[in-house]
Amino acid sequence: MNKITLLLALGLLVGSCTRKATPTVSTKPGTSVSVAEPTVRATNTSFLYLNAKGKAQITMKGNKQGANISLRMRRDSIIWVTAGLLGVEGVRAVLTPDSVRVVNKLEKTYFTGGYDYLSKLLNVPVSFAQMQALLLGDYLPAPAGTTPTIATEEANRQRVSYPMAGVLIERLLQPGTGRVQQLKVSDAATQRNLTVDYTDFKPLEEPGNLPFAHSAFIQAQQPSAGAVTAAINYSKVNVGRERLAFPFAVPKGYKRQK
Repeated sequence: MNKITLLLALGLLVGSCTRKATPTVSTKPGTSVSVAEPTVRATNTSFLYLNAKGKAQITMKGNKQGANISLRMRRDSIIWVTAGLLGVEGVRAVLTPDSVRVVNKLEKTYFTGGYDYLSKLLNVPVSFAQMQALLLGDYLPAPAGTTPTIATEEANRQRVSYPMAGVLIERLLQPGTGRVQQLKVSDAATQRNLTVDYTDFKPLEEPGNLPFAHSAFIQAQQPSAGAVTAAINYSKVNVGRERLAFPFAVPKGYKRQK
């Protein structure tokens, strides 16, 4: 499993800008949170901890690979992801606002450093806030000083778009719930495109019953790698205030990636 395929499996793909949404209502676990742009009808999650398990199916250059994935998160603090086959863990990644740590047990290698690692790998600026928003299906406002373009489409859905760091960001919002239904990132200069479709929305078992996407289909297109797709399906998603562990260790003898 190469680096790009692994990142797709983990959902570690570019989202949007690094500026966080500003809550306008109570942020008790599971309740909805409105975003800072008043004309954008988006609603974000607000729980403290998340624990999810599922499967990923990745297709690249005609080859298909499957993986079991586990995701744990403490909002705005840490993202912990593992991927493996037949109960055997292959890769573990831990992201914090200022660090990236990855151990690859398949290749006996590890990496520890900053977000320049992911930015270089994906050829786009990447941050913790982007990863968190993408994994949760949350909306992030346009960068400071940028006014988003808002279009109302069929069934009263909003499509919000704005430029950021040389790429065009587009998000399609569900009517009523305000949840992100689709994310698009387009770079006309390099012909790189990313589309994430969020589906299978189910209410979380917390006050507010906010719908959460239990499935995501990722399509990435770039000249060097061609088309890559990843279907991620969660079988279990639990949220609340119960503390979670985020273990990470590098076994002896593993080689550090540069």
